[in-house]
Amino acid sequence: MSKIKITFPDGAVKEFDNGITGYQIAQSISSRLADEVLAVKFNDAIKDLHRAIEGDGTVKFLTFDDVEGKEVYWHSSSHLMAHAVQDIFPEAKFGVGPAIEAGFYYDIDINTQLSEDHLKQIEDKMLALSKTDTRFEREELSQQDAIEYFKKKGDQYKVELLSEMDETKEKISIYKEGSFTDLCRGPHLPNPGKIKFVKLLNISGSYWRGDEKNKQLQRIYGITFPKKKMLDDYLFMLEEAKKRDHRKLGKSLDLFSVHEEAGAGLIYWHPKGARIRLEVEDFWRKAHLENGYELLYSPHMGKSWLWETSGHLGFYKDSMYAGMKVDEQDYYIKPMNCPFHIMIYKTHLRSYRDLPLRWAELGTVYRYEKSGALHGLLRVRGFTQDDAHIFCTDDQMESEIIEVIRFAKYVLGSFGFTEMNYYLSTMPEKAVGEPELWLKAEDSLRKALEKENLSYEVDEGGGAFYGPKIDIKIKDALGREWQLSTIQFDFNLPERFGMTYIGEDGKEHRPFMVHRALLGSIERFFGILIEHYAGEFPLWLAPTQVAIVPVSQNYIEYAHQVADTLRKQGIRYEVDERNEKIGYKIRDWEMRKVSYMLVVGEKEKEANAVSVRKHKEGDQGSLALSEFIDKIVIEIKNKV
Repeated sequence: MSKIKITFPDGAVKEFDNGITGYQIAQSISSRLADEVLAVKFNDAIKDLHRAIEGDGTVKFLTFDDVEGKEVYWHSSSHLMAHAVQDIFPEAKFGVGPAIEAGFYYDIDINTQLSEDHLKQIEDKMLALSKTDTRFEREELSQQDAIEYFKKKGDQYKVELLSEMDETKEKISIYKEGSFTDLCRGPHLPNPGKIKFVKLLNISGSYWRGDEKNKQLQRIYGITFPKKKMLDDYLFMLEEAKKRDHRKLGKSLDLFSVHEEAGAGLIYWHPKGARIRLEVEDFWRKAHLENGYELLYSPHMGKSWLWETSGHLGFYKDSMYAGMKVDEQDYYIKPMNCPFHIMIYKTHLRSYRDLPLRWAELGTVYRYEKSGALHGLLRVRGFTQDDAHIFCTDDQMESEIIEVIRFAKYVLGSFGFTEMNYYLSTMPEKAVGEPELWLKAEDSLRKALEKENLSYEVDEGGGAFYGPKIDIKIKDALGREWQLSTIQFDFNLPERFGMTYIGEDGKEHRPFMVHRALLGSIERFFGILIEHYAGEFPLWLAPTQVAIVPVSQNYIEYAHQVADTLRKQGIRYEVDERNEKIGYKIRDWEMRKVSYMLVVGEKEKEANAVSVRKHKEGDQGSLALSEFIDKIVIEIKNKV
């Protein structure tokens, strides 16, 4: 039998028989590895452990510690859940059942409205199935044979998917596990016995293929783990996330609201929420001006030719609101700010001496999102983009990207986000712009990350069709990753709008255009802030920094004297004039998560002092009012 050379992650090379499986290779290394490995990555293709490996190549063993290992684990769990559902509801038809960032789901068409009791029944069945002596077995079929199989099974959803596949471009495969067979590309675990601990989380409605014109299916979400502690930790995190839900806290803290009857996906900022927004925006503007940006304001709508030129009407029309007639001309409300910034650029003949131009705008845009996708502040139809565009020469690209990365770290760090992950996305198969421009842009992004000594992951081919990008994702207090900052090259718009500058050689050149966001959008960022801090905002952001609480009605006048002094220092306060017992008022303000309480009575009035209470820490003793103000002003300035 011919031999193949297998290269391992540490660079070691070993010879094996051609056709050996990943499991056999793992077993040759150690029985422990063979027990833990879930799938094998061979030359960047993830394979089932029992599939033959042919030819020389690199091998990486995937365990639950790997992102790709988790994906295989949860994909197989989705298959096992569908098997359990079919055993309980034989009439069930199945849509799609992918692994997701945390867990999996499956869209199911059954006659029964599922309940929590059904979820427990399905969980128990999954665990019972996992204990049977079965394997995930792959079989490749022709497209026609696969269609006939699922027609006979009566699963029209799989037939529809199969009819759109092209067997000349991809192999069509099914996976059998016990009595259940599913259409699937794989890969899967070697057997369902590796799925140890199961929790089905919830049920929601989902239109087939996300189209509201199609039938609504029932989507079951679940999570599985190989160890009980992993499941317990995850469920604890879910409970913490529920407590921090920005929609719940937004209501209880009176920060914002959404009114379906007045328009879905549109945010109403209440006074307290607006105070926080003002602080965020004031900080954003000041930081941009200090870092070499100029601020712009642009219209909320533009003529159709603008969006035709930009390509939005060609590529994004489904996400735009319908046009309107103004003076017999078609106008569209803006989904993005970029074309307006380009119009400003084109008001002058630009020279290389003018570049780079750094232009930023807090521009409100509107995009149509399907009603099922709307989610509090995190997915809306009207939002204010933290938007900026940099126009530069090719010689300036790298230094500009370095400055954007540094600026992003400063801004996000100022809001308490210190843990960040970086992702570089490169040229996809279908792309606009010359390949050499892509290489220059990708090189500048890569060098900028490396010069800043930042580790990053590369998403090969994951860039937008119009340019490569860096994504910066932050981790919140619960360890959840959020996409916030993006640094995105664009070769499309400068070409479409005929943007030029006069170079040092006296000739016209095309500027490089970089889209740049730091916070993403004000609405979504506010939702993330609420959940990160669980509503307990740092002092500089808190909508009410100080609650002034008189011990009785006799001291309301002094409370207002204290308030006047705070107001002159720009400190946000509220005076509690309620005729309630002092203990009740203290407990109430503690529940409202206010940073400081100043309790005032006869002793404080005589001494021009305040009795200070700090959120979660209680009584801090008595301070002269001037001393307390000096202390809090420093805390606010230092963004404590």
